[in-house]
Amino acid sequence: MPVALGLGLPQMKQYDIGRDVAAVARAAEETGYESLWVFERVLFPEPATQGLYGVPGLPWPDQYRSVADPLITLALAAGATGRARLGTSVLVAPLHVPFQLARSLASLDAASGGRVVAGLGTGWSLDEYAAASVAPFEKRGAVLDELLDVCAAVWGPDPVAYEGELTTVTPSEVGPKPVRPIPVYLPANSPRATRRLVDRADGWMPVAAGADRLAEQWKRVQDLAAERGRERPVGVCARANARYSAQPVDGADRAPFHGNTAQIVEDLVAHAATGVPEILLDLQGTTRDAAELIDVAAEVYEAARAAGV
Repeated sequence: MPVALGLGLPQMKQYDIGRDVAAVARAAEETGYESLWVFERVLFPEPATQGLYGVPGLPWPDQYRSVADPLITLALAAGATGRARLGTSVLVAPLHVPFQLARSLASLDAASGGRVVAGLGTGWSLDEYAAASVAPFEKRGAVLDELLDVCAAVWGPDPVAYEGELTTVTPSEVGPKPVRPIPVYLPANSPRATRRLVDRADGWMPVAAGADRLAEQWKRVQDLAAERGRERPVGVCARANARYSAQPVDGADRAPFHGNTAQIVEDLVAHAATGVPEILLDLQGTTRDAAELIDVAAEVYEAARAAGV
């Protein structure tokens, strides 16, 4: 079976959101991409409390100065498409009121005919937490756990009732309901997070940062699933953060998915060989505008399929 390929939608500062999201979504679906994805950044601190991903001294990319709201972006894409799944990679759970986020995802699923995939995580930016979180950074895991509970309640049958630390729902009718159970995907960057993934989620959302590393991580997830008696398979969508260049990038230490079309496809082939069923290719950061993003995405897709991905 070929690997399913997804594409990141244009959310960054160089795009016209009202025009470009629909155009890219429509073109990607016509090309053959099977899913469309968004990510979440809510601000660009100057100066930042911490480096990118919490790495000291690592600068935030300039494109993060303006990132469109992920759910609004997906709503625009939903209206322009009819087949592609619509995923979040990822929503930062503690930046959202659990009940409201559960309702928004259910409404989007109902509006799109059952195409939503909910990728949820805990984030890393202390500045984003200071501005928008519903609980302190130290409670991020507990907030994610409560969000998972609230989603299960809100998406399930009425009457909905729930009581937690952040959320109280008296027995109520809550609609619209999702068309089908919304798949929930989680990262797994620690032993505790991996247990949460295996016990509570439908799938895993790793970063594709090297085929050998991805294969090792995937084996650990599968081994833990077997150890904990999970019977249903763990879905996977690996995020490939690409840096496209018209010219090849030289050097033995070239980062995965950094380079021209041939190099990006070479990396897709290597990562597909790990056995993961889906790869999300996010090209938006280094394409100049929507026209180039559409052209590069189509070129990569066609070359990847020709290479057997």
